Amino acid sequence: MPIVSKSNPTVKELASLKEKKGRSQRGTFLVEGEKMVRECAACGMEILRTVVREDYRGAADGDAIVLGKDAFAAVCDEKTPQGICAEVRIPQCSVAPPSGRCLFLDGVADPANVGAIVRTAVAAGYRELYLADCADPFAPKSVRASMSGVFFAKLMRGGRTEILAALDGVVKIAADMAGEDVFSFSPPEKFCLCIGSEARGLSEETRARADFTVKIPMDEHTESLNAAVSAGILMYFLAHSAS
Repeated sequence: MPIVSKSNPTVKELASLKEKKGRSQRGTFLVEGEKMVRECAACGMEILRTVVREDYRGAADGDAIVLGKDAFAAVCDEKTPQGICAEVRIPQCSVAPPSGRCLFLDGVADPANVGAIVRTAVAAGYRELYLADCADPFAPKSVRASMSGVFFAKLMRGGRTEILAALDGVVKIAADMAGEDVFSFSPPEKFCLCIGSEARGLSEETRARADFTVKIPMDEHTESLNAAVSAGILMYFLAHSAS
């Protein structure tokens, strides 16, 4: 029989994963949708529980928890959930020096931007990401925007001082409108691209430690680009022009 009450302890536990406090307490996050759950399992993430809606007809674990429609809607963050989701262990990645080119997100506050940047970073070959004072990359909006990127990226969260210490000796390229034209810039093979917050840009601490500062040239009528769009342009250009 499906669980139909939204007050059921299991339903309440799963619903708590929509909030940062719930994710922190349980050390898990929610993956929603058939494609995302399938890719999560295929890449070896630790799935604790699979949950399906009572009318779901796709493939699912035989031990899947079955919920009634209202209970399932209470668990999911999506407005039109697909009928399957999974509770997944959050990977614990301590802050450590990078092995190759990497990305430092310094105060990116919008979860959709964080997810989109993670998605592009994985596509562009930046598998190691550092996050200081950012939106939670395992929040539902971030996970959806990452389109499975959170399964493949090494996400290291910490304070700026700790992260910058791990990046000591790595060439740091800051993205800022006061910098030089990125399309005239030749980066080294190994570097860290630093992306600041949507409203304030990079912190003073990160600016002071940057080796280079670059910008994307824009039309005079455009003041700025979305953080995820800017990060994507810079990641691809720098990766393909590295010496």
